[in-house]
Amino acid sequence: MSKPLAGLLVVSLEQAVAAPMASRRLADAGARVIKLERPEGDFARDYDKAVHGESSHFVWLNRGKESVVVDLARADDKRLLEALLAKSDVFIQNLKPGALGRLGYPQEELRRRYPRLILCSISGYGEEGPYAGRKAYDLLIQAESGLASVTGEPERPGRVGVSIVDVTTGLNAYEAILEALIARGRTGAGADLRIAMFDCMTEMMAVPLLNGRYGRAPKRVGLAHPGIAPYGVFNSRDGVAILIAIQNDREWAVLCAKVLGDAAKATDPRFATNVARVANRAATDGLVGAFVAAETGAAAIARLDAADIAYGRVSEIEDVLAHPHFRTVSVATPSGPAEMPALATRRAGEPDWVIGASPGLGADTARVRREFLG
Repeated sequence: MSKPLAGLLVVSLEQAVAAPMASRRLADAGARVIKLERPEGDFARDYDKAVHGESSHFVWLNRGKESVVVDLARADDKRLLEALLAKSDVFIQNLKPGALGRLGYPQEELRRRYPRLILCSISGYGEEGPYAGRKAYDLLIQAESGLASVTGEPERPGRVGVSIVDVTTGLNAYEAILEALIARGRTGAGADLRIAMFDCMTEMMAVPLLNGRYGRAPKRVGLAHPGIAPYGVFNSRDGVAILIAIQNDREWAVLCAKVLGDAAKATDPRFATNVARVANRAATDGLVGAFVAAETGAAAIARLDAADIAYGRVSEIEDVLAHPHFRTVSVATPSGPAEMPALATRRAGEPDWVIGASPGLGADTARVRREFLG
């Protein structure tokens, strides 16, 4: 069965995480993705050596692509880029703002020369404004966007434990490219898309920012919810950490009656509404915490299951690897197959997509040069 983006040609002048995430999603969906790498390679190749000596970041983000080494200071490599762009549907790049123009390819000129091309440029703060020239990496934007201010324990800000800025930016770029492809199908015209990491995160930060502007900025509460109670971690007497989440007053009443064994707390003015429970968070959490602390983890979970109360174990990495719902896909790498998380989307009645290999540096250079330059 053909994948939905089969027949599309994508050229990506990329490195690190954000742009490779966007192009990898296109490759997973069937597009042919030619990844242009500098002679020393995408620097994400050297982030770690966790996967049989390969970088975990690189094999995850670059599966299904062709690797072509170029040095755009060389005339013949510029000819290759121009030959690729002449036949491409999508061009993704995350060079520093202005760098593409200095190489002789300003975005406006590319739009004029290749009117059907969808050009997607990814940057830290956009291409205008006082921070346009700044280097911007994931953790820098976590700090600058305010994400770190609402992450971590009350006494100090924290880092989200994955590259949330880069991944979110890549997915925003993927979404924008798909929208542009749909629009091109109607109009025949390409697009010049500009995606800023800072913008992606401030949009994701909408609820804290709205509260900061119109109410009161949320405070850090660790592994809990700043606006809902009870919604946090409680420890059983045998040390099992259980995150219990109550979303509304009806669920609170069920928890009181069927788990805590105190139905009267559902109508107690201190706890009857979520607003009251948040205002009395310490007392609310104390009621739930006392129940969990008196039970073994297994017993507490059994009570929560029987009452259909939402909860989750606070898993370590080893727990997730053994989780009954953890699905994997095997991806070939130059040093052997790697099992990695499967695509999140499943299509009813269809087999899972076959995922392409992660390429060695320059593995496809000679073949692609022959194909596009003769």
